Amino acid sequence: MAPADGAATLTAFTAAAIARIVPLLPKVPKSWIVCGGGASNLTMLRMLRERLPPATVEPAEALGWAADAIEAQAFGFLAARGMKGLPLSYPTTTGVPIPMTGGIIARP
Repeated sequence: MAPADGAATLTAFTAAAIARIVPLLPKVPKSWIVCGGGASNLTMLRMLRERLPPATVEPAEALGWAADAIEAQAFGFLAARGMKGLPLSYPTTTGVPIPMTGGIIARP
């Protein structure tokens, strides 16, 4: 597979996976705010808009937010919880059987 075809496939898969969550939410969102690398991916934004109507889909920057900083902060938050052995996933949010941590910290 050519790299461009692989990238297109992954982008379509990601947009479809995001759209599949909608029926599982307690309320259908009226808007979606995209941060991280996807916020700079015009194809991803288009695919999300096609799959999530009538909701709006906007990159975080459109609201004056720093999309890359939001993603970095989210991963930092998860890392801090992981370092303290606190759960990252709960039965009511992801369906895991018990609150679960992110694994173990590998040390050299």
